[in-house]
Amino acid sequence: MQSSYQFIAKGNYSLKNVRLETGFEYDNEVVIRTKTDLFCIEIEDGKIKSVKPNNPDLEAIDAKRKLMLPAFKDMHIHLDKTLYGLPWQALSPKRRTVKDMIAYEQEIIPGLLKTSVERAEQLIDLLQNYGTNFARTHFNIDPTSGLKSLENLEKALENKKSSFSAELVAFPQHGVYYTESAPLMKEAAKLKNVGFIGGLDPLSIDGSIEKVLDFTVQLALDNKKGIDIHLHEAGSGMKTINYLIDKAIENPELQGKTFVSHAFALAYLNTKEAEEIAEKLAAAKVGIASSVPFRGKIMPIPTLKKYGVNVLIGNDNVQDYWSTFGSGNMLQKTNLIAELYGYESEFELSRALEFATQNVLPLNNKGEQQWPKTGDEANVVLVDASCSAEAVSRISHVEGLMNKGNLFWKK
Repeated sequence: MQSSYQFIAKGNYSLKNVRLETGFEYDNEVVIRTKTDLFCIEIEDGKIKSVKPNNPDLEAIDAKRKLMLPAFKDMHIHLDKTLYGLPWQALSPKRRTVKDMIAYEQEIIPGLLKTSVERAEQLIDLLQNYGTNFARTHFNIDPTSGLKSLENLEKALENKKSSFSAELVAFPQHGVYYTESAPLMKEAAKLKNVGFIGGLDPLSIDGSIEKVLDFTVQLALDNKKGIDIHLHEAGSGMKTINYLIDKAIENPELQGKTFVSHAFALAYLNTKEAEEIAEKLAAAKVGIASSVPFRGKIMPIPTLKKYGVNVLIGNDNVQDYWSTFGSGNMLQKTNLIAELYGYESEFELSRALEFATQNVLPLNNKGEQQWPKTGDEANVVLVDASCSAEAVSRISHVEGLMNKGNLFWKK
């Protein structure tokens, strides 16, 4: 699949007829509507130079009254391994455990690596089609892949650098000690492009919470990296989360750079327990990266947000051999969050957009315009919607994408 965008402009240029949110309309202190107006936006050197009242006669690129929003970010995805671009294949019922999947990966990785550059590019095209210009992507580090998954991913990202960027997580998908991955992890951790040290279910895969987390934490400290650990475990999951919280408190340089992906154990907590762990996570500045749905359980995302936990959202697997699902659409993911947690009013839907943009919103809670401002990075989407609330509710079409000032428009 080729990208559905065509390149329009870069460098210094202006847009006219850009719709921006300007405030809320109230009825007895209840937000009933989002106010918007048209503006001219000047772009210079990858940043927003000015935001001015609209001049329809200006010699500028016509944004066609589309709504400008912050570009979307996918904060948990695996760009290095996807079946997207290959013939359709649903999830096999034969492989039920993570260890089953590890054995399967060991069989298929050598073949998949032959086309992983092209398939990563196709998956990036899919994400961009839905308005995403940035991702935190995990890449396999294991004896079967070696550093080849990383090398191929870096080639794909280099080919897409004008319209897409990513931060990289070295992910020991086959365990740190379950397979001989520790030496490879040490090698990957030294690389400049790698920003985070990953991990996977330390007790069920490697047989020890302490040994694996001590290794992971020390590797992050030694190489000045962040931490982002996959944690699917329910029974031992809370012990792992608390251990990581303690490590972040002991090592302040890890605070704000440490995340637990999935953290499904949180879905089994009662209200009081969820509030207690949310308070601890926030105090230690340990974030949660969630792909949201969890087969019959609902993650306590509103509680985490209430206590100030940094909650990141991503698509995780997009139609690969780990999951049949995954659209690649961050607006669709945000729409699902809104439906699951009952965010249905104008105000609540407008706030829910933060799950797609990772906490950047055009209006603050008081309805005051806070984005875009002069000097902001020119990373935006142009959406066929009247306001953020409509975009979330209707999963509106993205018509344009701007990455660091490079403008692309749907063909």
